[in-house]
Amino acid sequence: MTTTEATEASVLVEAVTGLRDAVESSVLPLSTPGQAEGIAVRRELLQQLDDYVLPRLRSIDAPLLAVVGGSTGAGKSTLVNSIVRAQVSRSGVLRPTTTSPVLVHHPEDRKWFADQRILPSLARVTGGPGEESAPGTVRLVDSASLPAGMALLDAPDIDSVVAANRELAGQLLSAADLWLFVTTAARYADAVPWDLLRTAAERGTAVAIVLDRIAPEAVEEIRPHLAAMLREQGLPTAPIFTVPESTLTPEGFLPAEAMGRLKSWLDALAGDARARSVVVSQTLKGAMGSLDGRTTSLASSSDEQASAAEALTAAAAGNYEHATQGVKDGMTDGTLLRGEVLARWQEFVGTGEFFRQIESTLSKWRDKVTAAIKGQPAPTEDLGEALQSGVANLLVSHASAASADTAREWRRLPGGEALLADHADLSKPSSDFNPRVEAMVRQWQGEVFDIVRSEGSNRRTNARIAAYGVNGVGLFLMLVSFAATGGLTGAEFGIAGGTSVLAQRVLEAIFGDQAVREMAAKARASLLTHVTELYDGERERYAAAVASVGATAQQSAALKAAAKRVREVSA
Repeated sequence: MTTTEATEASVLVEAVTGLRDAVESSVLPLSTPGQAEGIAVRRELLQQLDDYVLPRLRSIDAPLLAVVGGSTGAGKSTLVNSIVRAQVSRSGVLRPTTTSPVLVHHPEDRKWFADQRILPSLARVTGGPGEESAPGTVRLVDSASLPAGMALLDAPDIDSVVAANRELAGQLLSAADLWLFVTTAARYADAVPWDLLRTAAERGTAVAIVLDRIAPEAVEEIRPHLAAMLREQGLPTAPIFTVPESTLTPEGFLPAEAMGRLKSWLDALAGDARARSVVVSQTLKGAMGSLDGRTTSLASSSDEQASAAEALTAAAAGNYEHATQGVKDGMTDGTLLRGEVLARWQEFVGTGEFFRQIESTLSKWRDKVTAAIKGQPAPTEDLGEALQSGVANLLVSHASAASADTAREWRRLPGGEALLADHADLSKPSSDFNPRVEAMVRQWQGEVFDIVRSEGSNRRTNARIAAYGVNGVGLFLMLVSFAATGGLTGAEFGIAGGTSVLAQRVLEAIFGDQAVREMAAKARASLLTHVTELYDGERERYAAAVASVGATAQQSAALKAAAKRVREVSA
């Protein structure tokens, strides 16, 4: 390999490694329509990149690996044993016979397979065919009968009753330079083998077919039919080798004459570096060419995941925005001037006769209120608690609706049901939400009192405030902050209207009308800021639940960029 070729190969390996990292980083955690397919594509991409593409790119001169695959009972293990004339793979009538792969290689080629260069997920073991291999292993067998330059890997059945065996068989076939596909006269048209053969055709994998255990008189009928099927499925050049039904030798091997043509072809391929290079080049080129389409498929699944995550997050955000608006409306539509607040206000100012004086002069109002306060201590604490309770109930009510609405929407959205199952607390406000609301309202009430103190800092205004007390004036300001009465009707409207008018007139007498408007606006803005922060914290629980399954927003772009880089350097 020239220096230029080595540099180009290094750049290509770097690009494919980048693609492999992007594939590995892609997470598909949400239950979307395309999740299952995306997970399968991701797994297959990682396996082929790790088991074949990257190892072959890094070691282009490594021995050719022929994976012997096929259906249950096709005689794969017997065929492998017969090729090397040794019992290297267990055979028999019990199914499955091959539960872990057996890799047979020439002793000189051991260095290529003893490490994790290929099939890095499988541990290497040694031993005879009678020993039971543990799952997740590949058994290495030296055989001088097999020419150097080629290795055979006996894979589990592609249609095994054991799901793990089927998955492993598919993984091993993806790691092959050459598929040596074994079938029988009775099974050659089965659906499962042809699904895999179509995959081989799509990926450009080199394939050879072994038609095993066929009656000699049936060869002329079945072979042309099989060849026609191969052409239809995009494998017109795949060679077909027939192995007639034969009596095994005492050692359990097929007679040499029964597999003479297949053995000669394998020996010639192993002994001809150029022929091996052609096969390797065909399969590697096909595997590289398939990366783009499969990466695009995975990127589409990632886009679907990102859209699902965005929809879940947006549902929560929308409901809490609605809740915030509900609180904002409740602050000005008279909702907070109902029930308990009205009752406590009446106690505060003396009720009855006071409201009959509503049209009197401001001085008479102030005198009346002052007299009520001086004559009998006004229950400011009761009114303050009623206001706190009213505001807290408003906040809790809208937060509860937001959490319930979000949970209901999530159950209808892709991925939402599973997230709710993992985060059952999201169907209601946080467990400590009510205490936090109460603490926040008390803090806000203290801020209202601070507004009063700040505005009443000069001596004259301070004296007027003293007539009512800072807390009393602060409660007046809170009432004025909730002054609009759009939500009230009838007698309730009249009482609430009188409440707000009185509170505003008293405040105007103390501070002036412009100052009162600014103070009320400041009080409302302060409360709304606290509400927004409080609800943002609740909404963040849903965003955190979505984020907990993995970041999906940028992975599609990363996949597409990595695939583009591979295309550019391999062109």
